[in-house]
Amino acid sequence: MARWHPLLAWIGLLGLCAAYIQGGLNKALDYPGAVAEAMHFGLPLPSVAAAMTIALELAASAMVLTGRLRWLGALLLAAFTLAATFIANRYWSLPVGQARFMTANAFYEHLGLAGAFLLVALWDRTPHEH
Repeated sequence: MARWHPLLAWIGLLGLCAAYIQGGLNKALDYPGAVAEAMHFGLPLPSVAAAMTIALELAASAMVLTGRLRWLGALLLAAFTLAATFIANRYWSLPVGQARFMTANAFYEHLGLAGAFLLVALWDRTPHEH
């Protein structure tokens, strides 16, 4: 069972990073759409925000998956997720109803992702016995 641990850990990390890899690739392949999304959320300098989002999502995911500065990549994704959650999922500003319910679910799911990335950073900085 011990020999499967690294593979299972990597699959878990891939699952955590999947949305960021998919998002970064989609934004890179549809840069005008990424800029439009940044404009929709009122971000300053939307073309710069879109480019930085693409770079962060892909580079930080690569850091997490390769183990190279994994802790830093995880902290970057945690911070990005928190910021994006408070920008895009402000459920409290919506009227009571289905849209508010769905946005609240997304808000708390994203808080869970940010928490998971904090745990990855902690895990990476904690000495392990091999």
